[in-house]
Amino acid sequence: MSAPSADRALEAAGRIEVVLRKAGRTKMRYAADLLADDGRRITVRAPWASPGVRDFGFVRFAPGDVLTEHFWRDRWYAVKEVRAGDGTLKGWYCDIARPAVLTGTELLSEDLDLDLWRSADGATVLRLDEDEFEQSGLARTDPEAARAALTALDTLEALAAGPAFRELLS
Repeated sequence: MSAPSADRALEAAGRIEVVLRKAGRTKMRYAADLLADDGRRITVRAPWASPGVRDFGFVRFAPGDVLTEHFWRDRWYAVKEVRAGDGTLKGWYCDIARPAVLTGTELLSEDLDLDLWRSADGATVLRLDEDEFEQSGLARTDPEAARAALTALDTLEALAAGPAFRELLS
């Protein structure tokens, strides 16, 4: 499938602005290198965008880390491959999010609180932040989106447990 002309112009630019929103507010904004856009999935690469270390207990994100991020226009998640500055794979951090929207050179992803972690060796798959999701009230305010988010988490967890996960990103 050939890219629409707007996508060709975007590829020529090579840089986009990623905007991560949560609960209606911009959580983070950062520049990223556009690696691919096939009309369904947009792949970018950017350094860890926060100024300090974020220690989750099972992984630490730190300055120097590089994330290759996959956003879909038709799926309710984004998958972020996390590598240390020396190239060592740490694993994949997956956000359950509304389908991404690309407008011009701005990529918008709206986080829905649920997350999933898959370790580099695939041995550990963790569902994260289910308490935050429950507290968000999305099930009450937007039940259709809440169902889509939970379905996406279940789907992604099943993929992360097997070889199909890597195929998702190739």
